[in-house]
Amino acid sequence: MNTVVVAGATGVVGRAAAERFAASGWRVIALSRRPIPQGPNLTPLAVDLTDREGTAAALASLSGVTHAVYAALYELPGLVAGWTDPGQMETNRAMFANFLDPLAARSGLRHVSVLQGAKAYGGHLHRISVPAKERAPRDDHPNFYWLQEDHLRAAAEGAAWDWTILRPQVVFGGATGSAMNIAPVLGVFAALCAETGRPFAYPGGPAYLWEAADARLVAKALEWAAEAPAAARETFNIANGDVADWTRLWPAIAEALGAAPAEPASLSLAGWLPGQAAAWAGIAARHGLAVPDLARLLGESHHYADRILAHAGTRARDPQILSTIKLRQAGFHACQDTEDMFRETFDDLRARRILPPL
Repeated sequence: MNTVVVAGATGVVGRAAAERFAASGWRVIALSRRPIPQGPNLTPLAVDLTDREGTAAALASLSGVTHAVYAALYELPGLVAGWTDPGQMETNRAMFANFLDPLAARSGLRHVSVLQGAKAYGGHLHRISVPAKERAPRDDHPNFYWLQEDHLRAAAEGAAWDWTILRPQVVFGGATGSAMNIAPVLGVFAALCAETGRPFAYPGGPAYLWEAADARLVAKALEWAAEAPAAARETFNIANGDVADWTRLWPAIAEALGAAPAEPASLSLAGWLPGQAAAWAGIAARHGLAVPDLARLLGESHHYADRILAHAGTRARDPQILSTIKLRQAGFHACQDTEDMFRETFDDLRARRILPPL
């Protein structure tokens, strides 16, 4: 049986990946600092990746590891300012090295998958090519992606195992307490609007074209890359396959959340939501929700929401579109309708008692 170690298994991609591999019959070792329930084919393992010796000891206890997925992430409070912070970059480099080095030294390892993102193209700093393509030269800006990639390539030099890098666009999934998962944020916003009598209005800034990536789609790609010869030592963009405009998408999001859409009204979710902790606790108590602590539910994702929704000029109006031609040509053809992604994700969050019922 193939055995995959998933680092960051409570994150938006890591959670989806662990579930996908386990459902496909793989033996999954799910690494995280936060608790994760055991399930069929899935064994949780508490690990702090900033602890090099502790991580090495935990990984040494495992047997038969054939594959690895690195989906862990360290972000600073407030999120966006940390994207250019050298300390944040170094922490992410060290965490990855602490994970990879013990695995790379063992026989039997066949493949390692690593996640990057659209920031690889410098979209958080300047206008990027449309569409952005993997063949472009490395964008010359400090980024922990490059630190991790350089370590990966050096470790794989002459090794028997291969690697794949995936670059998803904005990822949405069922994880809570994440640094960058807007789906629960939007669900919480809708519930609090209903609770406080506030219209469920699009809170962001001017419209722009962008792409979503369903975490489940990314997980499918990770499973494909783990075994596909065409994925070996390659980098691929991945997105749902359609494009989105928040203002035109908002009515579908409102419908999926059982809310009436209203005319756009600018609001910083990072500024407004923390003040609604008591109201959320009341909603959670009434409906028996799993995470009554609003801060623990949101993580840093409300800051990410402001950025992605382009609130008050937090991002340029330039489109951010990634070409996914290379991935399709390599043999991965799955796609996802973005409106359906939101409906299915909110259904899942309600079923798990993260969001209140309609």
